[in-house]
Amino acid sequence: MTPKISILLVTALCVLLSSCASSSSGTRAVSTKGTRITSVRTTAYTHSESDHIVYGARTAVGTPLKFGMVRSAAADWSVFPVGTIFQIEGTPHIYQVDDYGSALVGTNTIDIYQPSKSQMNAWGVKNVNIRVLKWGSFSKSVAIMKERQAYGHVRNMVNRIQRS
Repeated sequence: MTPKISILLVTALCVLLSSCASSSSGTRAVSTKGTRITSVRTTAYTHSESDHIVYGARTAVGTPLKFGMVRSAAADWSVFPVGTIFQIEGTPHIYQVDDYGSALVGTNTIDIYQPSKSQMNAWGVKNVNIRVLKWGSFSKSVAIMKERQAYGHVRNMVNRIQRS
């Protein structure tokens, strides 16, 4: 990708994110400055881990895992709903919550996608400051998880969303 195209993509993403200043039912949105959250525990995962291998390189949303300027992240959707877009302070990348994991429910931990086990291990566990640029949708999270409630962790996320 040429530097010119990269600049255009980042500019387009910034314009898109800055247009997200209103809120609709089941969705939280913030100003273009975002919401700063300090000391967020992050871990990393990869598609070749034994507990992810059945899903391949796909997210809970059904899209391919991303690792470019915009990167995939997994979280407890009752805390960080699907579609939440954030940036880890001090990094140039944008992360989008498009995945979840059973070990994340109730932990307030965000799992950062890495394309290899060595990159996953290099990430380790880090407490970072994040800036939420756009909150995702709780109603969309519930809609996606509706048919998956046979799994306890999914049922827990749905129940937590519906109680709040």
